[in-house]
Amino acid sequence: MEPVSIGRRRSRARAAVVSAVVAMILTALAAVGVVRIGGEEGRPVETGSTLVGTWVDEDGNGVLERGPSEGLRDRTELARAERPVRTLATFAQITDAHVRDEESPARLPVLDRLGPPFETTFRPQEALSTQVLAGAVTAVNRLGPQAVAVTGDLVDNAQANELDWALAVLAGGRVDPDSGRVGYDGVQAATNPDPFFYRPGVDAPRQPRLLAHAQHPFRSPGLRAPWYPAVGNHDVLIQGVVTPSPLTTRAATGARRIVELEEGLAIPGSADEISPALVDRVLAEGVGRTVRTPPDDRRRPLSPRRAVSVLRRPAAAGAGPRLDYTFEIGARVRGIVLDTSRRDAGSGGRLAPEQLAWLDKRLASAGERYVVVFSHHPLPRTEGGQAALERLASDRRVLAAVSGHSHRNVVTPRRGPAGGLWLVETAPLADYPQQARAFRVVETADGGVALETWMLDTVGAPLVAIARQLAHLDAQGGRPKGSRGSREDRNVRLPLGRGRRGGATPHDPMFD
Repeated sequence: MEPVSIGRRRSRARAAVVSAVVAMILTALAAVGVVRIGGEEGRPVETGSTLVGTWVDEDGNGVLERGPSEGLRDRTELARAERPVRTLATFAQITDAHVRDEESPARLPVLDRLGPPFETTFRPQEALSTQVLAGAVTAVNRLGPQAVAVTGDLVDNAQANELDWALAVLAGGRVDPDSGRVGYDGVQAATNPDPFFYRPGVDAPRQPRLLAHAQHPFRSPGLRAPWYPAVGNHDVLIQGVVTPSPLTTRAATGARRIVELEEGLAIPGSADEISPALVDRVLAEGVGRTVRTPPDDRRRPLSPRRAVSVLRRPAAAGAGPRLDYTFEIGARVRGIVLDTSRRDAGSGGRLAPEQLAWLDKRLASAGERYVVVFSHHPLPRTEGGQAALERLASDRRVLAAVSGHSHRNVVTPRRGPAGGLWLVETAPLADYPQQARAFRVVETADGGVALETWMLDTVGAPLVAIARQLAHLDAQGGRPKGSRGSREDRNVRLPLGRGRRGGATPHDPMFD
């Protein structure tokens, strides 16, 4: 059977053929996804650890099923593999959750019709972003880490209600993910005649009550470990691209949403060409046909300064326009968070010269602690990032630079005079495979150190399993883009050399 996809350019005829099969599988997945703390009698608790088992589509028919575990593989580009003997620190990463108000008129899912650079502005599972984040929280709690890094794009559109929902999920307690009037109002409604969008009430795989359940309040367990945010471009910019303005605020809180673009509308060829002035001009002139939608003042976009002010609270970081700070992961490892997101326009990352000077001071004050650096944007593709990497690769204590943003799992070595470090990019929670990442710093038998990392599947209520299946079927999301990465980008042990506390040794590959 051929793979099934839904979303942009999906084939309804092909989807209909497998409708019954997928519906049955989704019901089974939903049952598997129900997890209670402590488990049911005779039934083990689902941990989410891919070291135990994971979800696979071995037949290539678009239907996920439980598959075997993925053990840790040694990556020896920087140093030879040695037996781990002691755990020094355990932490986790959640990235690119893109908690979204999918009913907001400030969103433009119709842009997906245009293709690049407008991709995944619509996702078939987009109404379930809060539940997916709660599923990641549950899996991370079962890991029992000492700290959790939330590396940006916690929300999708810099809206106040999106940030409120995301913080409620992370803090624990009641989460009410509805906006506008009670119930769903958006492009996935069964009454929408547009065949471009997946409508769970009428399209395969059918989930007639999905949108209603997605709007219902639920209780999140909340993270049990301290969590530390990095700023993502979507946290501070509208659609992750432009700073909020009076016109974007009016659009977000207003009662009209765009459902069809004007013919011949001039569209930028890349995200870099989108400016606040351009967006304001387009909004003032109009871009197409609109329909009425229930308004909501809670959808107001937050200014970058206000968003950062809210995000710095869980980190207990000092004041300032940027969210650069440090935190401790036990007694042996220090985390350094770099704020790489622009505040004016553009989705790319930037590090200012004063941030590099600040980084030098924080590295110097780390003492004998190992260091892991966190940022939203991968440093190799960040303006000023190469200068930062030169500093990090020259410091014997730095183990890794961990990031999100790229929407793909990638683990690469970065060599340097002190033996090098590992660059770890993690795929988004918003798209398939909807996983968090676990880390463990271990001391090895030769007196050196290694970084172990593996993926954590979301676990929890039935909606979490349904969201994973829909994300897998998304014609634009993680599966077509290869977001899972290769086997060597997921569950791996990353040695960093013998005698690392004393710097590089003749056993390091740089001396070979």
